Amino acid sequence: MAESPITPGSKDFAAWYQDVVLQGDLAEPAEIVKGCMVIKPNGYAIWEILQRELDTRFKALGHQNVYFPLLIPESFLKREAEHVEGFAPELAVVTIAGGKKLEEPYVIRPTSETIVGHFFAKWIQSWRDLPVLVNQWANVVRWELRTRMFLRTTEFLWQEGHTAHSNHQEAIEEVLRILDVYAEVAEDIMAMPVIKGVKTRAEKFAGALRSYSIEAMMRNGLALQAGTSHDLGQNFGKAFDVKFQSKEGQLDYVWQTSWGVSTRLIGGLVMSHSDDKGLVLPPKLAPVKAVIVPIYRKEEEKGPVLEAAHRIAKEVGAKVDEREGQTPGAKFFHWERRGVPVVMELGPRDLASGNIVLKRRDTGVKEIVPQANVAARLAEVLDAMQKDLFNAAKERMKSNTLVANSLAEVEEILSDVTAEKGGGKFVMAHIKDDPICDARLKEFKATIRNIPLVDEYDGGGKCIVTGEDVDRRVVVAKSY
Repeated sequence: MAESPITPGSKDFAAWYQDVVLQGDLAEPAEIVKGCMVIKPNGYAIWEILQRELDTRFKALGHQNVYFPLLIPESFLKREAEHVEGFAPELAVVTIAGGKKLEEPYVIRPTSETIVGHFFAKWIQSWRDLPVLVNQWANVVRWELRTRMFLRTTEFLWQEGHTAHSNHQEAIEEVLRILDVYAEVAEDIMAMPVIKGVKTRAEKFAGALRSYSIEAMMRNGLALQAGTSHDLGQNFGKAFDVKFQSKEGQLDYVWQTSWGVSTRLIGGLVMSHSDDKGLVLPPKLAPVKAVIVPIYRKEEEKGPVLEAAHRIAKEVGAKVDEREGQTPGAKFFHWERRGVPVVMELGPRDLASGNIVLKRRDTGVKEIVPQANVAARLAEVLDAMQKDLFNAAKERMKSNTLVANSLAEVEEILSDVTAEKGGGKFVMAHIKDDPICDARLKEFKATIRNIPLVDEYDGGGKCIVTGEDVDRRVVVAKSY
């Protein structure tokens, strides 16, 4: 028997992840460009579905799509001191263009708050111009030292929303509304449960007042920050002189937000549901939801089987795999690695009995279904699979979330966790939002993922680092 092209996740999770991405035909490394990847059709089709799901929700909330330049004057980043300090190590800078040295270098977009601030200052004069609600789908470049396809690459795709408001309360409401959108898409579409919360001040976005995130648990117990939404306060408004005249006739700076998710979501998708056979896709995100593999041995069987396969495929919205030179087994293997939720097999015996065989990708369970009922049954199976994947991920998060009441307990729980070995946990502990506490956790490579917006544990207690009172437990984990 041929050796599996996928490293078992229990042996080496990092190698398993790389193999699943490659065998699922999602992406491959772009060796000629440091830290970049080529997103292949199967991977890009998933990104397009995520785009549609998010874009529809953004527009329903009143946001409009725009596009800002890829190149940002270097001086723009320097206007907001904390922002430039936070991004400086990751910047790629253009100094020569058209064969000449530029008078002022351009930074290749790492994020767009600065250039957005410049144009907001041109667009906004009065309270009547507010709120401004825009979003752009774009690529960004952050010069990463250690890269992994989808999770952390030098160039990646994302959406970044930018809004301006007349008061702080309205801006905070926007930040939380978008956080809810991210959580809804993660859970309802990706079948990936998340914890909504606020980041600590040490972990917030550079230049923000507060940052909020959704945190997901991967199959190996490590955390993945799957989306962020930032309350920028008036920091960028002041840096770029974005003023408006209020209803009372006073001049004030706008209150801004920014928020984004990226192709990192596809990495989260892979690590939430896939197995040692390859990619597993929730039906709502699968570019191809069902495939029919026709089976025949004799030439005279081919015509009737293919005719029936195409008829059923048209009824249920499936794809027929009629590739020549491939055995049925090779075809099953092909679609299994690509995560197609349901594969159906149809042969002469099925034609004679009026049945068809359905196989679920996640459980491997086969069932015989009358052809007359296949459309209804397929819809039921896809719906059940979507729910089952979410419930399995939810149960995994629950069973791998522990409570700790001392720093020693937290360190012991997380001491041997690595991306390769796995064994990760979410640890709920009383810890103060203080950079001293963040620094102490980083001594054993753990971080406070967020402070949950909803306290599902036991309320307040004493911080395990400082001994001071805090009102709830935070999520501590090792992460990607």
